Formats: sequence, structure tokens, C-alpha cells
Amino acid sequence: MVFRKTAKEIIILLVVSIALAMLVNFLSPSSIALVGQWDTSQGVITASPSGNEKEKPEEINSVARAMEIFDSGNVLFVDARSSDNYEDGHIPGAISLPVGQFDEQIESFLNQHPPDAFIVTYCSGRTCEDSHNLAQLLSDVGYTHLRVFIDGFPGWKEEGYPVE
Repeated sequence: MVFRKTAKEIIILLVVSIALAMLVNFLSPSSIALVGQWDTSQGVITASPSGNEKEKPEEINSVARAMEIFDSGNVLFVDARSSDNYEDGHIPGAISLPVGQFDEQIESFLNQHPPDAFIVTYCSGRTCEDSHNLAQLLSDVGYTHLRVFIDGFPGWKEEGYPVE
């Protein structure tokens, strides 16, 4: 009899706890998404449900395609990673614009690169959303010709392409 009462109380506590946790998560501005895309073979992993995303810039989903665009010469590669990661190695000619320092560096960037510049953002590969976030921030300040290289610097380096 005591066991049944205790088990019932535990179950009630669990249900109430889970319901409260879900409610807090739902109301939180930094909530954890319950659905997302977690398969790197299908692109960048993301906790964002596909139906709730803003219009995303076109993704470059192969390193060979990124190299073709790079070889065209009419493109600016922008590294969204930290300055330290950029200094450790980056795509030749790429500009460092860490997504975490966007507000501090955007004025200088705007002065050097016109809003119609062809820009490819990249970061640390398919497990990194910084390149998407940077592309969105650049779009918000008026840049219109944006692409995201989803394999990023690791994919570039793995293919044996030149690095600085």
C-alpha cells in the first residue's frame, strides 16, 4: 500500500516537473528547440525547426563548388570564426569578421566593402552555425549577394586547398 502511494506521488511529481520544464522552455527567449536537423550529411546541423527560419542565403554544400567560386576571383570570403581561429589558418584572402564581434567591426567592414559585393561566409563546418548567423547579420545591414559555405575551413583544408 505504501509502495503504491509513493509510486503514484513520484509519477505525479515527474509529470508536473516535465510540464513545468516544457512551459519554461517555451516561454524562454533562449529556449532549446525540440526539433531540428541533426544529420551533417544533409547540411549544417541546426536546432531550428525548418518552418520557422527566416529566408536563408543559398548554401554552398560542396568544397569543390566553393573552390570554383573562389577561383572566379570576384568574391569575398568572410570568416565568421574567432580571431584566434582565423590567425591559426584561413582561406586565402578571407576577411575576419567574427560573428561575436559583428557590432564592433561592421562599420569598418561597411566602409571597405559595398553592399552589392559577392560574399561567402564560412566557419568551422557543418556543426557551426556562425556562418549562417553572420550572413543574416550582413543581410540585415544591406548586403544582398550572400552565400554560406557550409563545410567551412575544415572542409577546405581537408581537401588540400591552399590556406593562409
